[in-house]
Amino acid sequence: MSDTALSTDDSRQRLDALAELSQRLLARCRAHGATQAEVSCSEERGLNVNVRMGAVETVEATRDRGIGVTVYFGQRKGSASTADLREDSLEATVQQACTIARLTEDDSAAGLADADRMARPDAQGRWPDFDSWHPWALDADRAVDIALACEQAGRESDLRIGNSDGASVGTGESLSVYANSHGFIGAERGTQHSIGCALIAGEGEAMQRDGWYTSGLAEDDLESPQAVGRHAAVRTLARLDPRPIATGEYPVLFSAEVARSLVGHLLGAVSGGALYRRASFLLDSVGQPLFPDWLSIHEKPWLRRGLRSAAFDAEGVATRESPLVASGVLQRYVLGSYSARKLGLQSTGNAGGVHNLAVSANAAGFTDLLGGMGRGLVVTELMGQGVNSVTGDYSRGAAGYWVEGGEPSHAVDGITIAGNLKAMFAAIEAIGSDVDPRSHISTGSILVGKMTVAGGD
Repeated sequence: MSDTALSTDDSRQRLDALAELSQRLLARCRAHGATQAEVSCSEERGLNVNVRMGAVETVEATRDRGIGVTVYFGQRKGSASTADLREDSLEATVQQACTIARLTEDDSAAGLADADRMARPDAQGRWPDFDSWHPWALDADRAVDIALACEQAGRESDLRIGNSDGASVGTGESLSVYANSHGFIGAERGTQHSIGCALIAGEGEAMQRDGWYTSGLAEDDLESPQAVGRHAAVRTLARLDPRPIATGEYPVLFSAEVARSLVGHLLGAVSGGALYRRASFLLDSVGQPLFPDWLSIHEKPWLRRGLRSAAFDAEGVATRESPLVASGVLQRYVLGSYSARKLGLQSTGNAGGVHNLAVSANAAGFTDLLGGMGRGLVVTELMGQGVNSVTGDYSRGAAGYWVEGGEPSHAVDGITIAGNLKAMFAAIEAIGSDVDPRSHISTGSILVGKMTVAGGD
C-alpha cells in the first residue's frame, strides 16, 4: 500500500476520529450559547502526475483537511472554518462563528434542516454501503509509467500526431463527517481515479487538439491506458481538415459527453437558489410539460458504485429515489432546506446537489442516431458560457462534424449554435443508449430537432 492510499481499517479509524472531533465542536458551540449548530469535517489525500512528450512534468502528492463550523443564535447565522486541529485554533473557530452570528440580522429561512427529515442508520448504527471505497495502491513511479504508456499509445497511433498536451494519472480518497445539534452524525468515504490524454495533430495553422479521459471510483472501472491514448488519437484526427457549413437551421446531435450539459442547465434552472432569486427561466414550472412525453429523468441516490450515491445530503436530510421529470412533465424542484423555506416548500434532500440522475433513452446506439438525423451537425465540444439563466437563451461556440446521409462527412469548428433552452428541451427528438459513464448525470447522446448554426461559412 502506498503512502497515498488508506486501508479500509485506517479509513474507518479516521472517520471515527472525525466523528469524535465533530461532537467536541458541537459541545463548544452549545457552551457558547448557540441554539443550533452544525459541523463538517473532511480529509482528502491523493496523487497526481503529468507527463508530456515522454517526459515527467509534475508529480504532486496532496493531503488536505477542512473543518467548518456553523452556529445559529435564533435565526442569526455565523460560519467559520479552519484546517488546524490544535485546541486553541478549534476554540477560536467556534468563537469566530459565534461572533459573526451575533452581528448578523435575523433571517427567517435560517436554521438547520428540520429534525424529522434527518436520515437514520440501521439498528446497528451502520449506513448503507454504496461500494464507493476502492483505494488504488499506486505509487509515483507506477503512476508515471501508466501516464507514459497512455501518451505513447496515442502518439504512435498515427504519423499525423506530432505533438502532445500530455497525459495524466490521478487517484484520490476522501473522508467526511457531518454532524448537527439534532443529534445527527453521518460519515462517508469515497475514492476517485482517472487517466487522461490530450494530443495535437497536423501542422502550422491546421493543427487540431482533442483528448479523452477515463474516470471511476475503482481502478477496475477505468479503461486501459492504451485504450485512452488511442481514443484520444481517434478524436484528434477526426478534427483535422475542418470545412465551413452554411448558416442555417439544422438538427443538432450532442454527443453523450456534452449532452449532459443540457441536463445541467435544467438543474440550474430548477435549483432553489435560482428560483427564490427569481433568476430562472423555469419559474413556476412544476407540473408543466417541458420535454416530449417519452422522456423521464429519475434521481437514484442509492446506486451501488454510483458516482454520487448517498444516504443523506449535505444537511443530513435523508435522500430518496424520485422522478425529476416524468413523461416530460417537471415533477419538483431541487431544494435544500434554506431555499425550500424561501419558497414555502420542503427540502427535497438535495442540499449539495443531486445524486445520480438517469435520463431515459428512446433510441439505440450512436450510429442509429446518426442515421435518424440524416443531415445535420454532431457537437463533440462546447466552448463559452453563453447561457442566460433568466431567459433561457442559449448561444455557445462548438466543434464537431457534419453529417450527410447518416454518415460523418467532415469536421467543423469555429461555429456557434443557438436557441432557447425551453424550446430546445421541447424539440428533443431522441436520446441514445450510448451513456457516458464518467458523470453522475447518466445520459446518452441527445438529438435536438432544430437549432440555429452560424459562423462556419
